[in-house]
Amino acid sequence: MFIGNLKIETPIFLAPMAGVCDMAYRILAHRLGCDLVYSEMVSEKGIHFRNEHTMKMLNTNPLERPIALQLFGSTPNLLAEAAKYIEAHNLADIIDINMGCPAPKIVKNHEGSALLKNPALAFDIMQAVRKAVKLPVTVKMRMGWDDAHINVVEMAHLAEEAGLDAVAVHGRTREQFYSGRANWDIIRQVKETIRIPVIGNGDVRTCEDMQKMFQETSCDAIMIGRAAQGNPWIFREMKYFWQTGKKIPPPTIAERKQLILEHLDMLIEFKGTYIGTREMRKHATWYTRGITGGAELRRLFNAAETREDFLHTLELLES
Repeated sequence: MFIGNLKIETPIFLAPMAGVCDMAYRILAHRLGCDLVYSEMVSEKGIHFRNEHTMKMLNTNPLERPIALQLFGSTPNLLAEAAKYIEAHNLADIIDINMGCPAPKIVKNHEGSALLKNPALAFDIMQAVRKAVKLPVTVKMRMGWDDAHINVVEMAHLAEEAGLDAVAVHGRTREQFYSGRANWDIIRQVKETIRIPVIGNGDVRTCEDMQKMFQETSCDAIMIGRAAQGNPWIFREMKYFWQTGKKIPPPTIAERKQLILEHLDMLIEFKGTYIGTREMRKHATWYTRGITGGAELRRLFNAAETREDFLHTLELLES
């Protein structure tokens, strides 16, 4: 498929997730079959003021390209400025605009999914970013603020009118956060009413879910979020199923151990031992979900402070 002029081999993408989709994880996801990865959301103001932490979040690697860098904010000119910076420094292949984050600290600043309550501002933002860069520009949004204000079809029309190249729809309202079931019918409605590509998001956890979402919504691509936490192999499995209609076995314990250690080493390389080991704790607990003795493993991982601590805990896993 194409998003703008960017060709993407397989329409199965890594969703942007704060605290998950850093460079280390994106490299692993790409290697295991994800042909388009999304970054964590990056602040417009952080780029404007050259905040040290924000600027580190913009680091990308050839091993993860193509990549979509996701921006959040509520000021059209600052988002346009941030997009220009990313394009000028060749940091991404797509600029994505966040209109879906439900976190209270984001929406209280009229950012993320709060923009669904202000279509005029949302349009100004999309138009400003579109005019600022030649890169493909996309937007990720929820289906509305709450059940009484479901307006994603209107918002998708505005995205198309603003000249954006694709729309990703998470089939939940902001008020739902991540509870309940995602509404795939609203994704179908968006697909039926706009001409640009539509990316479906929400409750795709298995190859069968992927197949069902494509069939029920006619979306052009799907986006995997929470099901990819601790499971980058999901992209290998879904890509193979997409290409062949057949399934491949899940990763072995030995594969899990090897990837946990590789993920840890990349985090230490990119962020230093103190931060890298602490950020790896959550990933390690996700990697070992469903494994016998998982509760004790999680306890040990969450107490790990050094690479050696992780090695000792991994020795408890039987290959």
